[in-house]
Amino acid sequence: MEARRDPAFAAVLGRADLCAPDGVGILWAGRLLGHPFAERVTGSDGIYRICARAAGPGWRIYLLGAAPGVAEQAAIELVMLNPRLRIVGVHSGSPSDADWPEIQERLIATRPEILFVAFGHPRQDLWIDAHRHELPVAVALGVGGAFDFVAGVARRAPLWMQRLGLEWLHRLVVEPWRWRRMRVLPVFVALVVGQWIQQRRNKIR
Repeated sequence: MEARRDPAFAAVLGRADLCAPDGVGILWAGRLLGHPFAERVTGSDGIYRICARAAGPGWRIYLLGAAPGVAEQAAIELVMLNPRLRIVGVHSGSPSDADWPEIQERLIATRPEILFVAFGHPRQDLWIDAHRHELPVAVALGVGGAFDFVAGVARRAPLWMQRLGLEWLHRLVVEPWRWRRMRVLPVFVALVVGQWIQQRRNKIR
């Protein structure tokens, strides 16, 4: 829905090497329209799996973003889970142009292979795209609020709610300001259903 409103963001999605389905709405739409996804892939789950995988070969990790102190605590938690994990740096930073020289200098000095960026949607995606050819890393991933969850600053929905696709409801209750973002959900549903109806008509023809 953001891409429909913002052509620049749509272009970023088009240039990305990988776009993962991070919401139950996308999974539902994929199934309905005949393009099913295998599973939901979230930054909050992915950061644990990637760090576990990175610990073996010793891939170097850098945590960028979130509020001051959050990335530091997230790094501690991740290393406790994976003692061989090499987190070579953390920095809260920001996606502003003024902060880029310092961020670039830090990355060049620490030489990470994997950069987790937690500036939030869509700022992290726009930032990664803007600097993709300058980033001295092999992979840069936007992980949204994952650092907050890892550090214990925020709490994810109970597992049963995640399995039922109700994590969005939990976040709405915990963070009521999100209702502004969720105003687009009925429009999203209407667009998907409209596309499904059009597909059915085309098949009949």
